[in-house]
Amino acid sequence: MKSFGELFYMGGPLFMGVLTLLFIAMVAWIVYYFVVGFTSKMEANKVLRKLGYGRSIGLFAFISGILGQLIGLYHAFSVIQQVSDISPAVVFGGVKVSMITTLTGFFIYLISLLLWFVATNIIEKKLS
Repeated sequence: MKSFGELFYMGGPLFMGVLTLLFIAMVAWIVYYFVVGFTSKMEANKVLRKLGYGRSIGLFAFISGILGQLIGLYHAFSVIQQVSDISPAVVFGGVKVSMITTLTGFFIYLISLLLWFVATNIIEKKLS
C-alpha cells in the first residue's frame, strides 16, 4: 500500500495540489457555515444554501479529478502512439496511475456529501 505522499506525486503534483486545496476549502466552508448557522440567528434558508455550496465545491473536486485523468490518459496515449511498441503491462500501469486523481476527487466529493448531510440535519433540527 502506497502512502498518501507517494500517491500525491504519482497522480501529478498539479492536479493533486488543486484537489488538496479544494478539499481544504470545502471543509473550511462547511465547518464555517455550520458554526455560523448553529450559533447565530441567521436565516435557516440562507445557512442551508451556503452549506450546499460546500457540497458544490466537492463536486468541482470530483470533476477536476476526472479532468486530471483525461489529461493524463491523453499524454500517455500520445507517448504510446510515438513509441508504438509497448507492453500491455506498461499501458495498464499508466491507466492505474491516471485513476489516482479521479479517485481522490471522488473521495473528496463523498466527504463533502457526508459533511453536508450531517451539518444540514443538525441545523434543521436546531431551527425547528
